[in-house]
Formats: sequence, C-alpha cells, structure tokens
Amino acid sequence: MGRPIKTISEIINGKASITPETAAQLELVLGISAEFWNSREYKYQDYLVRQGQISEWKTLLDWIKLFPLSDLYTCKYVSRVKEPSEQVRNVLQFLGVTSDKQWDNIYSHYQVAFRQSSAFKVDPYSVGAWLRAGLVEAQGIRLSAYSKKNFLGALDAIKGITNEDPDVFIPELRRHCAAAGVAVVFVPQFKGSRVSGATRWLNKDNALIQLSLRYKTTDHLWFTFFHEAAHILLHGKKLIFLDSTKNEGELEKEADEWASDFLIPPLEYDIFCQEDDYTKSSICSLADKLGIAPGIVVSRLQHDHKIPYNHHNDLKSRLRWAEKQAS
Repeated sequence: MGRPIKTISEIINGKASITPETAAQLELVLGISAEFWNSREYKYQDYLVRQGQISEWKTLLDWIKLFPLSDLYTCKYVSRVKEPSEQVRNVLQFLGVTSDKQWDNIYSHYQVAFRQSSAFKVDPYSVGAWLRAGLVEAQGIRLSAYSKKNFLGALDAIKGITNEDPDVFIPELRRHCAAAGVAVVFVPQFKGSRVSGATRWLNKDNALIQLSLRYKTTDHLWFTFFHEAAHILLHGKKLIFLDSTKNEGELEKEADEWASDFLIPPLEYDIFCQEDDYTKSSICSLADKLGIAPGIVVSRLQHDHKIPYNHHNDLKSRLRWAEKQAS
C-alpha cells in the first residue's frame, strides 16, 4: 500500500479511520472491494456514535420522568419499551430534540400567552409535551395558504355545524379551516397541563388551532374554538396563546369579546334580552335564527347572569369523545 506500518497498525486497532483513498488501496492489495471497506468503516463509526448516545441517554432517565409518560404512551405518541436507553430515545424523538438542554432551550424561548385558572398549578413539562403533540398532529394536514377572508367564511360555515355530533363536525371543522390555511387538531389534555386550547402560527402562511378533549358539553368546545380563531384574526404571529378556564390580559379579553359577538351578534342579543323571555322555546328560536346550537345561547345567558347556571342545561349537548378523536 505504500503506507507507514504505524498507519496500518492504527487502522487495524481502530485508532485511525479508513478513508476512501485507503479503501481503494486495500481493494488493490487484498482484492476485497473498496465498497466493503467503506461500508465497514461507516458501520463502525455509526456504532461508536450509538454507544455514546446510549451512555448519554441513560443519564436522562430522571429527566424524562418529568413528562406525562403515561399520557404519551396511552395516546401512542411514544412507544413503551423495557430498555431504559430506548425509552429515553423514544421520548427525545417525540419531542424532536437531541438532549434535555435542547428541550429547555426551545421551551424557554416559547413566547406563550396564558389564559389559565389561578386556582391550579400548571406543569410546564406537561404543557410543553401537549404543545409538541399538536405539532406532530398538524404534520399530516394539507393546508392552503392563509386568507383572512377565507377564514372568516370558514368560521361562518362552521357556525352551522355547531349542533352536530363530533363524528360529523370534526371532519367538517378541519376541512373548512384547512382550506383557509388553518390546521385544527384535537389532543387530549395531559395530566398537569390544564389546557382547553392553544393557537400559534406554524409559519407565515399557516396557523394551528389545538383543542383538548376536556370539554363536557359542546358550548364550551365551540366557544374555545372561536376564541382561538379570534387570536388568529386579531393578534400577531409571534405569540403562542395557551388557554384554559380564566381570561387574563387584554388580548384574551379581545378574543373573548370577538367570539361572543361572532356567535351571537350584539344587536340580536340586545333585542332578545330586552324581551326578558328566557324560556326554552325562545332560546331555541334565537338559536335557529342565528344558525347555532341552543346550548351556546344558554351558556352566554348563564355567563352574563341572565339565567342561573342550573337552568336549561338540558339544551346543551354532552360530548362523549371516542379515543380515535384524539388523533
């Protein structure tokens, strides 16, 4: 080969790599193809990297326990395995990062606007995993470029399906929004996240509305959806809006007001309230006129203290989420 004995010794003992030039020389001297030597070198270097990763992953066993592993396994975002290092690898792959430091760096740079109940402590690892799951779900959705005009048209059409069951309204909701450049995904709330919904921009042309499955009745679901839609229409593209049960902040109040007025126009609502007739028949008549579910009208009247919270709840449609609707 015309190479120093020391160099050959280092190659044999794994201290020096087999370069393409060395592989070509070995082919001439030993009659074994350069492709064979290059392949062996690649596999050996890959083995060394994997061994290094396994050693590093074992140090992250306590770190991954900070995440809601049980929920991630149940929803099949992470595969359950016995080998500890593989368990860490699967969590990292779901999170889309190479290390705990990378995750902390990404999460610390999230610009998140919170609407959450002050009565509960929120787990940042659970929230982060839930947000990540939304991105995973959105990857499979084909979206048109965002158009404010088209999105408003989609929202107007969606009002007409608020009285439907989930197996009907979910695909229609997604279809209308995707055509306007907005992805809609459903991800069950993870333990400690206490979220109802979230809104963010995926890029300059597409937005994402992420809804949890914590709702018991459709009126809560629909108000949250239209609240999230308001963030897309009214507010910037840099913030992530993470919403739960209590409005805090000017932007959240704006979104609440927009959602309320879009579902029930102020003029129609004022005229209805002036009649001071809050019977079931009058509520259903208004809902029919507006083309929305009567439970939405009931929820608005309860919120505004026009009727007690225990009145007319039978007009609200209860949700029974199927497991498949989490995807």
